[in-house]
Amino acid sequence: MNRITYHKEGDYLIPDLIMENFCENYHIGKYGRLRLNYIKNYKRGLYTELMIKGTLSKHLADIENAANERIALIVKQLAESENINEDLKSSNQLAWVQAMNNIKNRAEEIVYNEIIYI
Repeated sequence: MNRITYHKEGDYLIPDLIMENFCENYHIGKYGRLRLNYIKNYKRGLYTELMIKGTLSKHLADIENAANERIALIVKQLAESENINEDLKSSNQLAWVQAMNNIKNRAEEIVYNEIIYI
């Protein structure tokens, strides 16, 4: 049988509660932060559930990793299909940078709709 213990602070009894997985460190970057903002504002039930279970950081880290992997894959596929390669980079750097920025922006939009904002 689990018993909750308490400690006294002033006139109040405070429960001694410890969250599991609280000390785990995960890297949360741009996409994890976008997901956090989204679920805080639009998916309050999911946000509360993840907070209560103590799995919010892991969820955000998983989203971050999935988004980065998906973006890398999409950028590679689009660059190959549009013939954006090292030859273009060596002959016309400005056009190459412009094309790669365009591809990355499109890849991010796809990932936002597939992973972040669902």
